[in-house]
Amino acid sequence: MTERGSDGAWAAAGETAGDTGDLGGVAALAGHVFYDRLQAELITAGFDGFAEGECARYYAAKRGRPSLPPGRYFRMLLVGYFEGIDSERGLEWRCADSLSLREFLRLGEREPVPDHSWLSRTRSRLPVELHDRVFTWVLKRLAEHGLIKGERIGVDVSTMEANAALRTIVRRDNGETHRQMLTRMAKESGIETPTTEDLIRLDRKRKDKTLSNADWQSPTDPDAKIAKLKDGRTHLAYKPEHAMDLDTGAVVAAEVHAADQGDTTTMPGTLASAAAHLAAVEAAPTPEAPAELVADKGYHARATLKALDGGPWKSRISEPVSRQSLMRRQRPANRLKDIDLPTAVNREKIST
Repeated sequence: MTERGSDGAWAAAGETAGDTGDLGGVAALAGHVFYDRLQAELITAGFDGFAEGECARYYAAKRGRPSLPPGRYFRMLLVGYFEGIDSERGLEWRCADSLSLREFLRLGEREPVPDHSWLSRTRSRLPVELHDRVFTWVLKRLAEHGLIKGERIGVDVSTMEANAALRTIVRRDNGETHRQMLTRMAKESGIETPTTEDLIRLDRKRKDKTLSNADWQSPTDPDAKIAKLKDGRTHLAYKPEHAMDLDTGAVVAAEVHAADQGDTTTMPGTLASAAAHLAAVEAAPTPEAPAELVADKGYHARATLKALDGGPWKSRISEPVSRQSLMRRQRPANRLKDIDLPTAVNREKIST
């Protein structure tokens, strides 16, 4: 458990909501302009008090090691996002290496940067719903500055490696590793004590060598799925999907889906999250005043366009070019019987 002081202050860093976080006797240095401005906005909006109030139920009053203050924890997550750091060790090293980031984290002269295990343990104990409430709080501050329009929303997805090795996967039915499965198959074929060369030879000759998510899973991260990454490598992975306000660049939804799901399958969940966050800032689209939905051809499907038709999203989804689609476009208008209305409307929007 983490610990708070008896007066409600967060004991670990000696931090209060009014602490300026200067470096004590160290001469004041010019900080990073972006982080200085962001720090001023967070303090003015009362971010530390809000974060402490939301996290209070997950912290013990007297037991355990001194706590990582919630305001500092979420600031480190912001640094990771802005600097493109996806490793907690890397995040620790980056913050320890920069005086401007130490000041942004409101660390004293002799206070250490929270190490990666401290950061990981805090993250694992705070639920996803709490992170979503902090995300909504940030969106409200953006809306106050006119940075949430909600008129044109872009959706895109990527893949990211899971923190699990592909070589450690086991079979779902009996828990065998890949090597144990090959050893069993070799013994069944008559090889009593198979060598490594025997296993390699057997694996090369056997049929149906696909790594299916229906047959294999990671013992350390069961939610990770086997997938091909953007660079062509096969790895255990997840699919992060973002919805962004295209007029301002503000991210209004950030969801993580299973890597074996298609784009058209994950989009409804991301759109629902975007709609909920936009509703929190009074910018939610409605069927009467729909928002434009912009996406690439990976999201194009007739079922998707039909589901969006008449709802709060006005689709502008790129249509993949295929030989069949080119032939359909060359037909006279009175012969386009196989093109439904939502597909035709979407095509017209893309062309304008």
